[in-house]
Parts: sequence; C-alpha cells; structure tokens
Amino acid sequence: MKLSKLIEELGGTVAAGEPNRQVEGVNSSAQATDAEIVFAEDAASTAEALAGKAGVVVLRGGGTASYPQGKNIVETVQPRLWFARAARLLAPALPATGVHRAAIVSKSAELGKGVSIGPGAVVGERARIGARTRIEAGVAIGDGVRIGEDCRIYPRAVLYPGTTLGNHVIVHAGAVLGADGFGYVRDRESGAYTQFPQQGTLVIEDDVEIGANSTIDRGALKQTRIGRGTKMDNLVHIGHNCEIGEDVILVTGVGISGSCTVGKGAVIAGQVGIGDHAHVGPGVILGGQAGVLSGKTVTNEGMGVKPGTVLWGTPARPLMQVLRELALVAKLAKAPRRAAGRE
Repeated sequence: MKLSKLIEELGGTVAAGEPNRQVEGVNSSAQATDAEIVFAEDAASTAEALAGKAGVVVLRGGGTASYPQGKNIVETVQPRLWFARAARLLAPALPATGVHRAAIVSKSAELGKGVSIGPGAVVGERARIGARTRIEAGVAIGDGVRIGEDCRIYPRAVLYPGTTLGNHVIVHAGAVLGADGFGYVRDRESGAYTQFPQQGTLVIEDDVEIGANSTIDRGALKQTRIGRGTKMDNLVHIGHNCEIGEDVILVTGVGISGSCTVGKGAVIAGQVGIGDHAHVGPGVILGGQAGVLSGKTVTNEGMGVKPGTVLWGTPARPLMQVLRELALVAKLAKAPRRAAGRE
C-alpha cells in the first residue's frame, strides 16, 4: 500500500520523504526493514527510530528541527494510535475457506457471503452468521445464535442459544458466552437450592473483543449486554443481567457479579471483584485487586475526585487516601514497640 493511501485513510502529514512510498507492514525500530513503519512518542524513541532502517517513521510534529535525508516522516497527534490503525490496514486479509467437510452445519442455518467454518465446528438450528465471519475449529454455536459480519470466533469457543454478536466482534479461544447465570433460591426449611430461571439473553455489541477462557452469562429473565468497543482480557467473568457500557476495559481476573452496571469508558484492572447489584460510573478507574461491595455505587462525582483518579482497596476509594491510611496503620503498629524501648 502507498503511504499516501494510509494518510488518506488515517490522516496525518508527510513531513519529509515521498508520499508514494510503498509500505508492507509495521515493526519495532530495532527490527524494521525499509518497507515497514515504526512509531515514536518521545525523544529517546524518536532518536532510535530515525537511526534505524525503517522506511517510515511516525511521530508527533515539532519535536525535531530537521529529519535525516532519505527518511519518510509522518507527523500526527497520536503516533501510537496511527501506527496501530495502519497495522490493521496493512495486515493481509485471510482468504475465505468456506465450510470444512468436517464441520456440522444445520440445514436451517443462514450463512452470509464469504463465511469460513473450520473443522469440527458445530452450527445449530436457525443460527445466522454474517458475511466474512470466520468460525474456527471446534467452535460450538447454539440454536438461534446471531453473529454479525466480519467477526472471528477462535477455536473451541462456545456460544449458547440466546446469544447475539454484532459486527467486528472477536471471541478468543475457550470463551463461553451465554451460559446460565449463578442464581439459586434456598429453601429455608430443608436448605436445598433450586435454580432461579435462567432464560434471558446475551447481546454483544459491535467491535467488542473477548479474551481467551472468559465467560459471560446470559440474563436470568432479561438481558446481559456488553457495549460497543469494550475490550476484555483473558479469564474475565461477567455475571447475569449485567450491563457493561461502551469502550470499557476489563483486565485479567476481573469478576463482576450479577445485575451490575459499568459505565462508559471505565477501566477495571486485574483481579478486581465487584459484588452483585453494584454500579461503577462512567470513566471510573479501579486499580488491581480493588473491591466494590454489593449494592454500592462508585462514581467520580460521588467520591469527590477528578475523572481519571485511580480507586483502590476494598471498599474502593482514592489511591492516595488508601496510601495515607496504610502509612498511618504502619505508624500505629510501631508505636507499642517504641514505647517499650525496642526500637
């Protein structure tokens, strides 16, 4: 692809070099060839990129007075983002392979143009799969499942009946979508548990990515919904009836109990635990191993902190507050030793 075509698609300015330069891919500054693109965001990485063999260097404007002769330079406000988007445009498209002879596809299933289904995959009755979607080996797609266009479902993922995926959704290996939620009613007399009906649905909106071995339960009597653009790491669990907003980040080990809401743009770091019927507001950042108690609401406004403030600990509260509390506890722990003259 020509550099000028990338500029047309992604914006930016060719500050030096030849706009018609052909590029084939992206790479690191240390390994790039003259047909590849690298990016830089600070003085050190800029110096490394300009000294390397990369054919094109993407950086912020104004940081360098002049560029080495023969270098092709793209200036843009967000070099890392431009680089990532360029990588997607330059990635070779995988060819459509059709339905493998070892796949099992129901006669009532609807397959869009250019769908690929790998060996051992099973597609249930009345399932619908959109154009150019790839279903890899061993995937199980239940009856009536809806999958949009340009999705990719990696090996051994399981989509239960009642699951709907939008367009451009990525589901990594071993993920399980739409299983029953963990909901039971206890008999006060006998102590025995009876499952509360788990007959709702699961909706995954466009551009969501779900990590390997992650699980999302369907609603009990209503719907579980994952908002557009949300990205889930591996080993994340979301319980039934949850509503996750748009562009949320969920990192490895996050566990969200049933009937919770998470607002747009929230960042939930590794091993965070959220109790049932809790509410995390838009833009909230929960640091690693933070905890939100059942029924609690955590918002930037409610806690009197600026958007972008990291909340930590259990119950989750501003990180600086937690650090002050820990320092105070440490001083109190030392006080008896000082009084006894042992320190």
